[in-house]
Amino acid sequence: MVKKGQKYIGIVEKMEFPNKGVVYIDGEKVIVKNGLPGQEVCFVINKKRGGRCEGRLLEVMKESELEREENRCPHFGICGGCVCQSIPYEEQLKIKEGQVRELLDSVCRDYVFDGIKRSPVYERYRGKMEFSFGDEYKDGPLALGMHRRGSFHDVVNVDHCRIVHEDFTKILTATREYFKERGVGFHKKLTHEGYLRHLLVRRAAKTGQILVALVTSGQVKGQENFDEACLLDGWKQRLLELPLEGTYGGILHIRNDSLADVVQCDEMKRLYGQEFFYEELLGLRFKISPFSFFQTNSLGAEVLYSTVREYIGDTKDKVVFDLYSGTGTIAQVLASVAKKVVGVEIVEEAVEAARENAAGNGLSNCQFIAGDVLKVVGGLEDKPDLIVLDPPRDGIHPKALEQIIDFGVGRIVYISCKITSLVRDLAVFQERGYRVERVCAVDMFPSTGNIETVCLLSNRKPDTKVRIDVDLEDYYRIKDAKKNQN
Repeated sequence: MVKKGQKYIGIVEKMEFPNKGVVYIDGEKVIVKNGLPGQEVCFVINKKRGGRCEGRLLEVMKESELEREENRCPHFGICGGCVCQSIPYEEQLKIKEGQVRELLDSVCRDYVFDGIKRSPVYERYRGKMEFSFGDEYKDGPLALGMHRRGSFHDVVNVDHCRIVHEDFTKILTATREYFKERGVGFHKKLTHEGYLRHLLVRRAAKTGQILVALVTSGQVKGQENFDEACLLDGWKQRLLELPLEGTYGGILHIRNDSLADVVQCDEMKRLYGQEFFYEELLGLRFKISPFSFFQTNSLGAEVLYSTVREYIGDTKDKVVFDLYSGTGTIAQVLASVAKKVVGVEIVEEAVEAARENAAGNGLSNCQFIAGDVLKVVGGLEDKPDLIVLDPPRDGIHPKALEQIIDFGVGRIVYISCKITSLVRDLAVFQERGYRVERVCAVDMFPSTGNIETVCLLSNRKPDTKVRIDVDLEDYYRIKDAKKNQN
């Protein structure tokens, strides 16, 4: 029997969603996060309760036969971003497809699994990054990049990151060197002192437009010998001199004095260009602001939304509800062949962007409503013929789910970025008379543990109860944490 605090060595048998390596010690299952299939790993048991064991990865003793050295990112295993970047892309797809299928089979029967669709590009695909300022070790030189794996404080420079366009790394490196030369310090999380907080970079794959935002604290106001305007102007000029493939849509300065280590805006100032940029998807044009939700893999998003359009089927003369609609991307993709599309989204900024984008694309049959789906959906004047669901990672609130089911529509397409939340909700749908017809995985996030899943449900009469048998520990942990906060 494994004991908490003890070190063990074992072979990772497989990887469960999203990054849970499975090791067996004397027949007992241990989850070792970030362990890849076939690796020999050394780990220490740090959690053991309710028959579940979790180990913290200490060292990879021997790499998996699946892993390759060629084209490997030099930051892999150090930075906390990619999970399986050392494994060839075709093998990554097999792992993710297996994860999705295993979880679906625990709640669904007699459905058609359409496999996994690959991202059109598996390197340089990511269109948004939030880099953190810090140091690689205590009192070390200024760093700008991603948090070191397993660390809240240490930041790793990622000048050679493989999942972003080279324009990102040029901007990243130039920004870090500029402020290092001027001796400007970063904002410390514990003392809440210091100036530099984050660097937000967004880049459109189709248009090549770039939006850059420097996020700082406001603590320099009134300080002697600190000319913020001059400092920011110099940073802007440094960026404008870079030889980039893309072009700047805008360069911004955002002030954030929140105590939380998050990227948010208390005040925004435009240093160059505009406060937005444009991207194109499936022939439509979208205006994107610094904080607008938009898929981080534009080319992959076209695969995802084409799959949604295929699954939803005929929409002619039909009213479609797009719930959790974000900036209305899916609604606009469907609007050209529907009678009307009604989008509901809780983030007001996203709703305003959706309205503006729909108008810009000449779509007059889209209506976007700001509000919580739970509170709004029951009072909508229109009655849907079809429903598209694209909820956040935690899935659909149980009460909202009941209201959605009560509409009784013939077809529902559910898009999920977290398969464990999807299967939990699918159990309820099936108990209430819906049948899972088709499912397809879409890899939007190569080299990471994340995967999108598209599911088509059709209305049927209730028959047998469906038992859910999946690992929902992370879901209930989040749920309990939110309850305690309230």
